[in-house]
Amino acid sequence: MAFANIDAVDRKILDALRREGRITNARLAEVVGLSPSACLMRHKRLEREGIVSGYHAELNLDQLRPTIRVLLEITLSRHSPEDFRTLETLLCADPRVTEAAEISGRIDYYATLCLHDTAELRDFIDTLTTRAPVIESVASHVVLHLAKRSGAPPLE
Repeated sequence: MAFANIDAVDRKILDALRREGRITNARLAEVVGLSPSACLMRHKRLEREGIVSGYHAELNLDQLRPTIRVLLEITLSRHSPEDFRTLETLLCADPRVTEAAEISGRIDYYATLCLHDTAELRDFIDTLTTRAPVIESVASHVVLHLAKRSGAPPLE
């Protein structure tokens, strides 16, 4: 995989954007020490090249509705590429799944969910195991306290 050719100024732009996605171009230019037009050109190039892949608002769901966060550990009984694709397709299609990954070790996948309650968790697991019979086991862990929200990883 070829890595993007970015310089120190690009890194400053990226660092500022990951901390504050809604920063104005004028403020961003000031932070990184460029003219607004030069800053905008670099910013747009970083978007075009896919280095900046999107912007989002972080919502506090606890203020909007009852919410539980759940971590799932999923183990498959077989390990064919088709089995992995089936599970991944199901996980990616469900908006309640906020993150899913194939991992190494004793389990095959982990997923994080945002649900209303434990009844919805039970239904989610029942549906998932019915639609993906290759699932051998699912362990669920309800998050009692979120110590740190997922954030942007360091650039270096």
